[in-house]
Amino acid sequence: MSDTIKKPFNLNMHTARLLMNEPFFAALSRRIEKVSSTTVPTAGVRVNPDSAQFELIYNPEFMGALSDNHKLGVLKHEFYHIILEHVTGRRPPGGLKRIDNIAMDLAINSHISTELPRDACPGPMIDGEPMKACIPGEGVFSHLPMGETYEWYKSKLEDEMSESEDGDGGEGGEPGEGGEGSGQPGQPQWADSDSFDSHDDFGDCEGTTNEIAKERLRDSVKKAAEEAEKARNWGSVSSSMRQNIMERISTKVDWRKVLRYFIKTSQRSERMSTPRRINRRFPKIHPGKRVRRHAKIAISIDQSGSVDDAMLAAFFSELNKLAEIAEFTVVPFDTRVAEDKVYTWKKGQARKTERVLTGGTCFNAPTKYVNARKFDGHIVLTDMMAPKPVASTCQRMWMTTAQHAKRPYFATSERVISVN
Repeated sequence: MSDTIKKPFNLNMHTARLLMNEPFFAALSRRIEKVSSTTVPTAGVRVNPDSAQFELIYNPEFMGALSDNHKLGVLKHEFYHIILEHVTGRRPPGGLKRIDNIAMDLAINSHISTELPRDACPGPMIDGEPMKACIPGEGVFSHLPMGETYEWYKSKLEDEMSESEDGDGGEGGEPGEGGEGSGQPGQPQWADSDSFDSHDDFGDCEGTTNEIAKERLRDSVKKAAEEAEKARNWGSVSSSMRQNIMERISTKVDWRKVLRYFIKTSQRSERMSTPRRINRRFPKIHPGKRVRRHAKIAISIDQSGSVDDAMLAAFFSELNKLAEIAEFTVVPFDTRVAEDKVYTWKKGQARKTERVLTGGTCFNAPTKYVNARKFDGHIVLTDMMAPKPVASTCQRMWMTTAQHAKRPYFATSERVISVN
């Protein structure tokens, strides 16, 4: 009888089951890629530098050996790193230090302490002992209260480290004592502790990639919160964490940043040969490659009188700054598209101000016009006072007044932004 070959643990096959009583985390999880890898000893999260998508990297041996309760705890721990912007935050000069890692974990683990692995698990080791989760009120952190922020814990740990270096053990325990996590002479007891998961990629992404990731994060958390509110069930999310999340997503949105984000996420990538860039693998045989990103964006403008000149002036002023990364086609419409008035708008060009149509509003007209052509994104300027249109074949965003953004005529999962 042949031995059965055990397949590696696949987190994607278990996530829905593990999160069945956690509507908020389940909704967020659907927007995060799960990647199996033996390059991390336990688990970690990062922003993919190519796609700007969030990824949860997990070691299949580590995750497979945990109980369901501990698997759930690790999932929540990693998701909180994303929600609290530990991944997309600015990396301190010189990189993250051990105190940063511990403080981040203490802030998160306050909310999931009953779901974390305490003892031996196939993860990182310190002096031959399994690394343990950093939990306030337990072990070498027994003197720390639950429920504080990353900044509070970091300040507290830095104070304890300074006191120890000055010869006073402080609340962190007498330096040099034996026992669990005793640390080195002149250091507090927790000095040998560290995060049980990987923080190596935190703060790695910069520039456009990080901007896109931050906007995706806000959008993902907002939609997950809406699903939890609709279900009237936030699962295990504490009231203080719920308040933290709602404050993050209720901050006033800068429509200019959203517009830039929309256009950048609409861009297509095209690799082009260039002799100016060296091919590192075959420098003498093949030319190098450079990536060109560009987007064709349709701008449908409602002609019913709902879009005033001030709104158009602000919008086109912003487009002028984005013309180098996209091509914009202006599509005037009411109940139909004025095809003879459609034009490609270029940087520095004066916008055409005359109103070419005077009828009602039907969003099917511009949607069908755009769907029939090869556009990468579709922006509609309107008061949204018309029935919901047919589906768009490219990503679509609605830009309107503050009043109509709060209460659009029809429900939609697409982005609705006020130009103010």
